[in-house]
Amino acid sequence: MDEAVKAWRRETRAGLLAQRQAMPPDARQSAARTVAARLDEFVRTGHYSTIGLYWPIKHEINLLPWAEALARRSGVVLCLPVVVARKAPLEYWRWRQGEPLDRGIWDIPIPASRDVVTPDLILAPLVGFDRANYRLGYGGGYFDRTLASLPRRPMVIGIGHDFGAQETIFPQPHDIPMDAVVTEQRDTLPPARRNHDV
Repeated sequence: MDEAVKAWRRETRAGLLAQRQAMPPDARQSAARTVAARLDEFVRTGHYSTIGLYWPIKHEINLLPWAEALARRSGVVLCLPVVVARKAPLEYWRWRQGEPLDRGIWDIPIPASRDVVTPDLILAPLVGFDRANYRLGYGGGYFDRTLASLPRRPMVIGIGHDFGAQETIFPQPHDIPMDAVVTEQRDTLPPARRNHDV
């Protein structure tokens, strides 16, 4: 990656993370409610049986309560991403509310038992994003490596705050765009795949 792009991503990431950290708690909670409502409608009218979540860190939008309620009423399978080896694709492990959790790399909670599933919908937390739905994350490359490794491409929705919008993040050849982005102010979700017999 070009050094100027690296520097721009590093500086932009730091600025957006500082902006996110400075949000008051009520603004964070309001954003989470708005995003959850938009996702709820999309998932309700689509056909997704396994949803890959994320455990919110660094003041990411917290969708765990929404996902837990969704699983209770619809039976959808929830799973959390797990770093099994540095610079390797993530695995998604099945997770149910109340089950034991361990601490993974960077001390992020992960399911205590390894039960690997393949999500058909992945919710990916964003630091920033651009008009082409490329994601600015934390710089580790795990998201792109994971998508590149999956035998079947899931629907991928980026979750973040609207102030993260950039004209471009200067995507590199290894970067993989998301299918949609949902923030407290925007919703680029495509028409949902309707439930029907095939």
